[in-house]
Amino acid sequence: MNERLKKVRKSLKLSQEFVAKQLGMTRTTIVAIEAGTRKVTTNELTMFSNLYGVTTEILLYGDVSDDNEVKDFARTFSELSNMDKKEIMNLINFKRRYKELMS
Repeated sequence: MNERLKKVRKSLKLSQEFVAKQLGMTRTTIVAIEAGTRKVTTNELTMFSNLYGVTTEILLYGDVSDDNEVKDFARTFSELSNMDKKEIMNLINFKRRYKELMS
């Protein structure tokens, strides 16, 4: 799974620093997770899934390169400016918090 997390992050052209900030982690934690020296909790897996716009199943079992929806999202997202990426991430985080409040 650690390789898939890294692969998806890179396909979205997100830095480890950006991911760490969005998830409330340190860059060192992201490095350890991607290297496989630190396990990911179920909650963290869900956070990665939401941030990357993929299912937890893809992160656990799937080959990201075979998922057309993920490839389309990754390509589109990677073409955005940093400001647009931040706006999209703010929207995703808002939707996630709203969903949590409504459940």
